[in-house]
Amino acid sequence: MATDADDSPIERLRAGAVAAIERPVETWHPAHCGAIDIRIAADGTWWHEGAPMRRPALVRLFASVLRREDDGSYVLVTPGEQLAITVEDVPFLAVEMASEGAGPDRRIAFRLNTDEVIEAGPDHAIELRGDAPYVHVRRGLWARLARPVAFELAELAIGEGGCEITSNGCTFALG
Repeated sequence: MATDADDSPIERLRAGAVAAIERPVETWHPAHCGAIDIRIAADGTWWHEGAPMRRPALVRLFASVLRREDDGSYVLVTPGEQLAITVEDVPFLAVEMASEGAGPDRRIAFRLNTDEVIEAGPDHAIELRGDAPYVHVRRGLWARLARPVAFELAELAIGEGGCEITSNGCTFALG
């Protein structure tokens, strides 16, 4: 039997998502072993040795061991080694959005290109960098909102008469 919760836009977004694997990468401090030819393009595509990675499960695995260092560089880290990678902008792209409620009661969720779903709020801030919005994913890792998602977010803010949006009790400036 379907419930109102089953009809929730955020729950529908979560229905197709893959649960993020949280690994304690901030507690792993192995020796730096060099670099690996992995690049995350500005459009969110993960590349290895010049070719796009075609296996979403492999991208999710690498994303689960990704860490941003204090100097702004990115590494893939395990308890035994860490390897530097190249990230052109940020490692993730928010490719879909769902919103529930309005004004101070609004909740906004984003599905990332890794199929992880996050809800904007105290742990997942939205910020504007130049003219592009970003959302914090975890431990200093961010996602840029894809253009259609950014426009959808802007429409919500404009519909409420301003240049800010609230999600999970937190208000974020969009301009």
